Order: sequence, then C-alpha cells, then structure tokens
Amino acid sequence: MSQEILAVLEYMEKERGIARADMISAIVNAIKAAALKGVNSGQDLKIEISPKNGQLKAWAIMRVVDSVSDPKVEIHVEKAQAVRAGAQIGEVVEKEINPSELGRIAAQTARQAVMQKLRQFEKDRIYDDYKDSVGNIVTGTVRRRERNDIYIDLGKSEAVLPGREQVPGEEYQPGDRIRALLLAIESTPRGPELILSRGSPKFVRRLFEVEVGEIADGTVKIEAFAREPGYRTKIAVTSTDPKVDPVGACVGARGARVKTIVRELNGEKVDIINWFADPKQMVLEALKPAVPRDIVLDERSKRILLRVATDDLAIAIGKKGQNARLTSRLIGWRIDIEEHKSQIVDPRAQATQSLVATFGIPSALAERLVAVGINSPAAFEGVDVDALVEAGFNAADAATIMKNVAGD
Repeated sequence: MSQEILAVLEYMEKERGIARADMISAIVNAIKAAALKGVNSGQDLKIEISPKNGQLKAWAIMRVVDSVSDPKVEIHVEKAQAVRAGAQIGEVVEKEINPSELGRIAAQTARQAVMQKLRQFEKDRIYDDYKDSVGNIVTGTVRRRERNDIYIDLGKSEAVLPGREQVPGEEYQPGDRIRALLLAIESTPRGPELILSRGSPKFVRRLFEVEVGEIADGTVKIEAFAREPGYRTKIAVTSTDPKVDPVGACVGARGARVKTIVRELNGEKVDIINWFADPKQMVLEALKPAVPRDIVLDERSKRILLRVATDDLAIAIGKKGQNARLTSRLIGWRIDIEEHKSQIVDPRAQATQSLVATFGIPSALAERLVAVGINSPAAFEGVDVDALVEAGFNAADAATIMKNVAGD
C-alpha cells in the first residue's frame, strides 16, 4: 500500500501541483475517518504517512488501567509497560497496530474519500490559478462539444465556452486551437467552472489592448464600444497625446494591427472612429460615409432624428438595421433615421407665380401665358396685343395682360 500512496503523492505533486503535505493530511484524515466507521469503531487512532516512501503507520491511543472494561480504548498496566516502559495507571500510551487491521472496507472507503479530497484540492487550485486571469485572453484546445457548449483544455484545467458566448457562424472541431476571453469563474455544485467568451465586447476590447501598445500604455483610450458578434464592431477612441492619432494607432501601419484583430474575429468588420463628447459630432462620425441632411436632437429623452438622402439611407441604416443599432449603443442615444424628402417645385407653377408677382396678372391668365411659352418677364419682349390674340387670347384678355405688363 505504501507504494500506491507514494505514487499518488508524486503524481498529484508533479502533475496537479498539489503539495505533498496537503495530500498526506487529506489521506490520513480520510483513512482515520473510514477506519473508525468499521471494525475500529470506538477507538482513538493515530495515523502517519512518510512523505519520503509513503509508508503507513498506525497506533491505537489507549488509557492505562488496572482493570480493562473496554479493550478498544483501555490497556492493562502490565501490557502498557511492554509498549512503553514505566507506563503508569491513568496515562495514555500509543500502541502500534498493523495497518491491515484498519480493515478492507476502511481502505475502500478511504480511497473514495481520498478521491473526493483530491477533487476538492483541484477545485481550490483552479480558482487560485485563474482568479487573477479573469478578463484576460487564454488559449486552449477544443476537447469536445456537449449540446451547445464547447469544452476547452487549457492545459492545467478545463473550461467551457457556453453557446450564449459563442459567435454565430463559428464552428470548432476537437483538436482545434482557440483563443477566448476568460469571462468569469462560476461556482457550481461540481466546483469552480471557468467560463470563456468569444462573443463578449470585452473580448474585442482585450484584443485591442493586447495588439495596440498605445492602448496598453494609456496613450490611446477606448471611450465607447459596441458590438454585434460575428458581424460588426464599432469602437470610438481618443488620445491623451496630441501628437498621436488614435485611429491611426489602432489601425496600424498599412492596417496591420486591425487586420490581425479581424483575422482573429474570422472576418468580423471593425469600424474605428474618433470620439467626441458632443452627440451630434459623434453621430456624424459614426455614420460615415453617410451624411445626414438634417439632425434633430431631443436632449430630454436622448433621441436623435436623422434625415438622410435616399442614396445614403441604406448605408446609414445598415444591413438589418445593424449600423443604426451599433451607432445608438456607441453614443447612448436612441436614433431614428428617415428619408430626407426634398421639396419638388413645379416649374410651371413657379413661372406662373413669377408673372403674378411681377406684373399683377390674374393667375388664370398667367397660367395660360406659361402654357403658350411666355413663362418669365423677359419673355414679353416683342409681344403685343395682336401676338396674344394670335396665341389664343381674346382681345379683352390680351389688352388686360399688356396693360399690366406696361404698368398702366
């Protein structure tokens, strides 16, 4: 049995990182508890395990008496003196017993209890190993899929990527390498569970912090963030150094930095814009290349009404309203977008109004004049009563028109 114990101690110490002293304490307590439930019930036992060779020793703690009434806890003074020279009545002696006397059932129960303790040690170790890594990116290997969850081997422990934290369209097979954000450590009846995420906006934020040195050192700051996993992300940035272009820093030389992030996100679009405290400036920046023709702000209800040209309407709204939603989340205001309808001016009506305003010609006659091609004050040059009669006007109407034109 000593070889089995030694093997367990060495394995747990090397492979699982559990201290040998902690393991020995757990095994001793488990064996002692199991033994006291079996044939050794009622005894007071002392058990020791050598950390060097795994050898197990056991003693029964017995009180020295001159008349034994319970042989499990009492020992006659003469026998006690054989165990320890000079033992006196009323003292306590430790009588070594053969570990096999602890019983077969006790050994089996102890083995189960030991495994339970080992699992508890592992649970505690998982929490200690990863509690400071929450919010960081970890790398692992896909182990299996259960229902909609993916279980990932991180090396020292296993983590789960729940369906709710996955990105639509991404598929992984056992053996695939995967990077994800360590989102949280959740307590479950089975112990702490490492929860990963690729769908959280925090994952993309952390990718920028890792990839862009200016963000890591605080020169560039991410002021606002909005994401629809697998489709599009909008990020608004500022710089604490006027010499540093925040958007350029995030994009990188020839787009190298943002391309690395887009590859990690499997082609998800990433828009990087300058951040402004003024919501009007922000919405103009966020909707580019669409340019609103009119912006109406309702500061009380934090709503923005945008009117955009017909050609820009699809761009401003985006596929299935995606661009408008992300812009709304980025700014923190509700955004309504509608088509800007230009006033359509009828040139005939405009010409009629011009004749009426200039010469005071009755509108009915002005409409007839426009109909025959006299649609502006300048068009009356060379026109007289006879010309109007030839154009279809009666003599009275023609005279009235020319009188107004002459200003009489």
